[in-house]
Amino acid sequence: MSEPLISILTPFKNTQDFLDDCIQSIINQTHNQWELIIIDDHSTDNSYELVKKYADIDSRIKLFKNSGNGIIEALRYAFSKSSGDFITRMDSDDIMPQNKLDVLLKNLLHHGKGYVATGLVKYFSKHGISDGYVRYEAWLNNLTITGKNYSEIYKECVIASPCWMVHKDDLIACDAFTPNNYPEDYDLVFRFYKKGLKCIPCNEILHYWRDYSYRTSRTHEHYAQNYFLEIKLHYFLELDYDSKRPLTIWGAGFKGKTIAKFLIEKKVPFYWICNNPKKIGKAIYGQTLLAFNELENISNPQTIVTVANTKSQKRIKEYFSNLNMHPVTDYFFFC
Repeated sequence: MSEPLISILTPFKNTQDFLDDCIQSIINQTHNQWELIIIDDHSTDNSYELVKKYADIDSRIKLFKNSGNGIIEALRYAFSKSSGDFITRMDSDDIMPQNKLDVLLKNLLHHGKGYVATGLVKYFSKHGISDGYVRYEAWLNNLTITGKNYSEIYKECVIASPCWMVHKDDLIACDAFTPNNYPEDYDLVFRFYKKGLKCIPCNEILHYWRDYSYRTSRTHEHYAQNYFLEIKLHYFLELDYDSKRPLTIWGAGFKGKTIAKFLIEKKVPFYWICNNPKKIGKAIYGQTLLAFNELENISNPQTIVTVANTKSQKRIKEYFSNLNMHPVTDYFFFC
């Protein structure tokens, strides 16, 4: 009995310095029933020629040029060319451990449709990893070990974009790469969440994530904070907001103000609370800020928390726990 075919979708643009490592790590997989649908998104370096050398030797590597522009159109085109029953993504500057495809596939085969398989990630760099990425890696991996990724979906993207696998039918049901929403990886994870795809717990490192100064996630406008807030608010109002319950914003920094402005424009009523004595009682955008403990006088509220400080977040979680409130039902951390 032949093993299932896995389609690996990989856009690339000017990553000639890393493509050898990436493609070689795919060739070295213990599961060898795969096809690499790799799309050149208008590279101006020697990336295309480098990949073509591999494609000329290995028929599993299928090289195309993006007829559109940008990562979403490249992924859409790659998906249209895929033949596998199982779909995964790969970034052209990263590395797969040898057992990545094996582990993801076996987990999906064990659980069946309606699941997304993922794994732990590890950042690497010639110049060391910043504290921010170290914290993100730890946070993401802690969620993945338990499979409770969606419990903090409004904080950051809770599934690494190049470290998931789903059944093709499930990806189609989630509208695949049809929407033109950025950041595209976060949008897709929200659609996994919307469709109820369950995350399979995993405690193995299945992806090595390369960090460098000109990586797209560091430089592209679509990864700016305003894009992240916009997509969070869009899906919150669609999926988790209960219009029959009072909505509260906790925090009046940049994110709190941005969210308040958005809700005012959408004509969504809300209370605004904070624990900064200098701001309590003042009005911003015509909305008076209340002390945080006024939350206890609001009947059955939902709260968006925009406080970023780690110690403060811990105290806020304890406060909600004492009020018998639950994450992703009663309160939502947006940072």
